[in-house]
Order: sequence, then C-alpha cells, then structure tokens
Amino acid sequence: MIRYIAQRLAASIPVLFGILFVTFALARLLPSDPCRAALGERATDVLCDAFIKRYGLDKPIPVQFGVYMRDVLRGDLGMSFRYGRPVTELLVERLPVTIELSLAALTFATLLGIVAGMVSALRRNSAVDVGTMLAANAGVSMPVFWLGLMLAYVFALLLKDTPFWLPPSGRNTPGLIIPSLIETWNLPVEKGPRYTLLLFFSNMHLLNTLATGNWAGFWDTAKHLILPAAALGTIPLALIARMTRSSLLEVLGLDYVRTARAKGLREGVVVMRHAMRNAMIPVVTIVGLSLGSLLGGAVLTETIFSFSGVGRILFDAIQARDYTIVQAFTLVIAVGFVAINLIVDLLYAFFDPRIRLS
Repeated sequence: MIRYIAQRLAASIPVLFGILFVTFALARLLPSDPCRAALGERATDVLCDAFIKRYGLDKPIPVQFGVYMRDVLRGDLGMSFRYGRPVTELLVERLPVTIELSLAALTFATLLGIVAGMVSALRRNSAVDVGTMLAANAGVSMPVFWLGLMLAYVFALLLKDTPFWLPPSGRNTPGLIIPSLIETWNLPVEKGPRYTLLLFFSNMHLLNTLATGNWAGFWDTAKHLILPAAALGTIPLALIARMTRSSLLEVLGLDYVRTARAKGLREGVVVMRHAMRNAMIPVVTIVGLSLGSLLGGAVLTETIFSFSGVGRILFDAIQARDYTIVQAFTLVIAVGFVAINLIVDLLYAFFDPRIRLS
C-alpha cells in the first residue's frame, strides 16, 4: 500500500509540473498588459516600465517560470498584482470558504443521490423509479446560475416570514463575528506555519464553531450554506443517483446475490452487505470527480450568493491579468484533483478486497 501511494505521488509530479507550465505560459501569451489592467487609469509608461521590471515580466518566459518554480518550492506563491498582498494570505482567506461550500454540496449530493438511486433500483420501473429519474434528469439540465436564483427567490421572498425562510446571500448574518481558533483559545502562537494553519481552519466557519462550541455561529453558518450547497450540489446529486441506480441494478442480477437470497438472508442484508458494497465502486469514482469539479467550478454559485471564496477572486484575477493568483489557485486545484484521485483508488480496495493496490 505504501509503495503504491509513493508511486502515485511520484507519477503526479510531472502532471502538476505540466499543468503549471501550461497555465504559466498561456497567461503570459495573452495579448494584454497586466500593468494597465492592474493600475487602470493611473497607468503611465513610466509606471508600467517599473511595474514590468519589478515583477520580472521583461524576462523570457522560461526564465520567469524557473524563478517561479524556485519560489514555489520555497513555499512562496508570489505577490498579487491587483491586491499588493502575498498570494498565500489570499489562499488562507478564500480557499476555506470554497472548500466548506464544496464539501457541504458534496455531502448533500452524495447522501440524497445514493438514497434516491437505491430506491429507484429496488423499485425498478415503478412510479417512484420513473419520478426519481425524471427529477435526476431535470437536475442535470438546470444551470447553476438559474437554480441559485430560483432557490433564493422561493426561500427568501416567497417563504418570507415563515419557518422555511432561508438567507439568500452572504456567509453569515451581517454583524455576526466568528472569532478565530487562536482568539477563542487564547493560543500564544507566533506568525509562521502553525499560525497560518490555524487561521486556515478558522476560516472554515462550520469547523471553527464546532471546535469552539459556538452553536449560534454554527447554526447561522449552516443556514447560510443550505441554498448555495443545494444549488451547487444538484448536478452531482443527479449524476450520483443515476450511477447508483444503474450500478445497483447490475449487481442485483449477479449470481452471488441470488445465492444470498436463496440462503434466506433478509432483503436488507442482501442489499446493504452484499450488493451495495460492490455497487459503490463506480459511485465512488463519480463522487471523487464531483468534488474536484466543485472545487474548480464554484464561481457562479459564489457570485450569486455573495460568498467571498476562490471563484470570485479567481474571476477578478483573470480580468485583471493577475498571473500570480491564477497560477496559485490553478496549482491548488490541480493538487486537489491528484489527492482526490488517489483517495478514490484507495477506496476501491476497501469496497472490493479483490482489488490489490500493489
């Protein structure tokens, strides 16, 4: 197992290197001027010349890439042109928001999708099956931006002054302050890797409020997450439901399932212990790919629901030709995909002992 993980990690290095180089080169080959995009009307020829020299944009692309890789290996992701701040600080602020939203959406999609797929498979060709699959097809067809607006309209306007009202935007109620783990626990931590890590987890408000026992903050954060998580997770939910149904139907027709039933085992035991474990292998693949796509595709959801996450800042960075932010967030998302694929491969061996990772 350890050897397999080491081989996969070693094989992922060229992939990450290639992704980073392509992103780096394409960003600089675009016909645009990052100085004028960053400074706007304040940009002059003198300022732009100084700007280009300061950030090394006058050097050949291979030389710039070599300098960038050297800094990345040292843990320095560069300085943002637009914000004038280290990109690492922006990552610590914004990435936890997107991770929290993506995990909430994936939890919503996985739980409902697997249950819906199981019900459809066990009641094949019934009204429940047809209705569930119609809903799944509708879920795949609905754009995120339209669904987000409709959810906000229904739950924030039509259901206003009812117990079903939900906040349409924002990560928390205005004026609500959620202290960081460092402040709550009065930790004597100096600025450094440990401080950055604690600040990163502090910006995941659900985890922060759970760890500190701030139940008012927890429920407020959870309420604000419901609509964006539902909008973002609807398409993965539909895919998971369809995959669960087809995979479970295939497994239920195999000989060992008929043998288990012939031995007199209860239907629940046959389905959960024998059928679902093998049926979960393709479902796990869909779940893993969905998490990766959620991390990289939350731009519209964060914009609609006013979440200050990766999507919004990445969109602004692309418009402003802020190379360092685009490169850093691309690297993080690529690393996330590699890690998720590795976890999915390890789960294959868990669900099916016949698979040997060696």
